[in-house]
Amino acid sequence: MDPRPIGIFDSGAGGISVLREIRKLMPWESLVFFGDDANAPYGTKPQEQVCGLSQDAVRFLLGKDCKAVVIACNTATAAAAAFLRGKYDMPIIGMEPAIKPAAALRKDGIVISMATPGTLGSRKYSDLMARYGEGVVPLPCPGLMEFVERGDLGSEELHAYLKQLFLPYAERLVDAVVLGCTHYVFLRRTIAAHFPPGTAIVDGNLGTAKQLARRLKETGLEASSDGEGAVRIYSSGGEESLKTFRRLYEAEDEA
Repeated sequence: MDPRPIGIFDSGAGGISVLREIRKLMPWESLVFFGDDANAPYGTKPQEQVCGLSQDAVRFLLGKDCKAVVIACNTATAAAAAFLRGKYDMPIIGMEPAIKPAAALRKDGIVISMATPGTLGSRKYSDLMARYGEGVVPLPCPGLMEFVERGDLGSEELHAYLKQLFLPYAERLVDAVVLGCTHYVFLRRTIAAHFPPGTAIVDGNLGTAKQLARRLKETGLEASSDGEGAVRIYSSGGEESLKTFRRLYEAEDEA
């Protein structure tokens, strides 16, 4: 048994949705979250810069004695996961846009895959599309994560943004929507309101949490399940960002 914490990082508040999923699945594990919102967003930055910022985040988490790291950001996973796994001898778990499970839900309509420009332009995303992308429409969402960073999960301004974003698909049958950025998970209800009831809204958070659990078991790094682990949250952006992170961590589930 290994009582050391698991490190989780993102460009900002979105990774809190992954933190929450891991906490639900493994409440006995201690968790350390680092949101690099001083450098957000990652999704519009060059891959090399995202890789460097991701390495800085891992160094921060190693300084907190973390035994494993979760890259709670699709853009950072695409840019840096392979590099980080080659550099550090520890489990490093990344995100993957939930295109495969969404494609399985497709019937006669399309699947809208919402993501940052950085994720949509990555090799990892291209590979997913090549395998499971029939009927999947990539939809870049520049500026959407900033609503979450401000703690805005349902304003009139946000609804107006989404209405304009989805306008080209207003007359299309949509079977599923992929939330391809961890920030978007906090907007699940708001996004769902722009589609007919029954439209599947899919994200990759639970799959990432389950993969983490498997890797901890394989490497003998699981903590004892007898107690409850601690949760520590850090931000590169200061006290206001920390307040947003904590508020999102404690918010009601976006069912």
